[in-house]
Amino acid sequence: MDLLKVGDYMNNHPVTFTADMTVELAADRLTISNQTGGPVVDEQNKVIGFLSEQDCLALMLKSTYHDQQVAHVRDIMQTEVLSVKAYDGIIDLAQTMLKLKPKLYPVVDDNNHLLGIISRSHVLAAIDKEMNSHYRKAV
Repeated sequence: MDLLKVGDYMNNHPVTFTADMTVELAADRLTISNQTGGPVVDEQNKVIGFLSEQDCLALMLKSTYHDQQVAHVRDIMQTEVLSVKAYDGIIDLAQTMLKLKPKLYPVVDDNNHLLGIISRSHVLAAIDKEMNSHYRKAV
């Protein structure tokens, strides 16, 4: 199982956001994609933040009560982003996911350029697939 790598199971075409995008547009993208969050990237496709459904929901709920003006992703994105590399092991990531809150991680290269995302579901599917292949070999 040590051979399972993040890059083999990640989503190569995730929904992404820019800092100047409105929260309304970002929420629309999340809703349509069924993604629970996503990386915020700059013009060079470097990860500069992370936006979750929870971030959008909190702001939108507050806006309904206070009739606030338009907000942008930069106003609510998380700037401390936990990311992984494509060459990282799935098992190591699974162990990290048990300890830390994120359900979804941006996958970046060594220069912090976005390559994709990997979710808890992707990790579970990778481990399940590997376990099933070992089971079939043993039978």
